[in-house]
Amino acid sequence: MSELFVPVTAIYVGINAIILMALGAMVTARRAKLKIDCGDGGNETLIKAIRAHGNAAEYIPTALILLVVLELLVAPLWLLHALGIALTVGRLAHAQGMYQSLGVSPGRFVGATLTWLVLLVGGFACLYIVLI
Repeated sequence: MSELFVPVTAIYVGINAIILMALGAMVTARRAKLKIDCGDGGNETLIKAIRAHGNAAEYIPTALILLVVLELLVAPLWLLHALGIALTVGRLAHAQGMYQSLGVSPGRFVGATLTWLVLLVGGFACLYIVLI
């Protein structure tokens, strides 16, 4: 077994990859149904799907990089799972909220808040472990 074995991160990489693929598939299905090959055609349903997928694609990679770095730094198991669960719940909530409304919605608020907390706590944890 490699010294770089990161089983906790692997769980959340797998789950969030599936979330990202599902959101992408939803965009593709909506494009096919609406016969819109490129752009959003001004269709609000497609705009919601595109932004739900795009937002996940924007935030998931950085959060997972933080998670793998923390695992390699031998961060506490509880912290790794707390960040992984918060990221996953946050991404699901945000996607659900995006499908509800392009405006403010509880799902978007909860999702964005959890995701930003993961980035903030994960970032500070990396610095703390390395510098303290």
